[in-house]
Amino acid sequence: MTLRQFAFIATLIVAASIAGSGPRPLLPADGTEVMDLRGLRDVEFGDTEAELSDRGVLRTDVDACGPTLAGPGAVSPIFVDDRLVLLWVDDQVSTPEGITVGTPVDQVWANYPSVIELRAPQGTYRFDGLFARSGDRAYLFLHDGQTIRRTVAGYADWARRLFDEGYGPC
Repeated sequence: MTLRQFAFIATLIVAASIAGSGPRPLLPADGTEVMDLRGLRDVEFGDTEAELSDRGVLRTDVDACGPTLAGPGAVSPIFVDDRLVLLWVDDQVSTPEGITVGTPVDQVWANYPSVIELRAPQGTYRFDGLFARSGDRAYLFLHDGQTIRRTVAGYADWARRLFDEGYGPC
């Protein structure tokens, strides 16, 4: 996959995440889906598009900027070479530590002491990031200085690349 293809796909996914369009993932009884560094219930990083489609979890027939995961929360997958590498999620999805869209930034620091602060370029409309890496996986929490505005999880190299190369609406 070229850098240009990656940027285009990332742009499409961000717009879908911001718009909240498309189907949403199934929620457990308590109303919050939990996403860890393996993925979501029934969705794991490294799964292929075909595997997710065959299980009925991946939707490509909706009016969105790219494929989405079926269910009640906005979850937008990013695939590279047909493998799931990242997930963008909305406020109905949290980390096992309870970090979700709307969580104060200081709670990320408290739960992930080795988090790395990433600064968006000045003069852009991008959010700053908090990068919490564990092995080859990571969470990327995009924030406005006060609260988490977007959450991304998946392979660390792809999450960092997404932040470094930029993202934007489709």
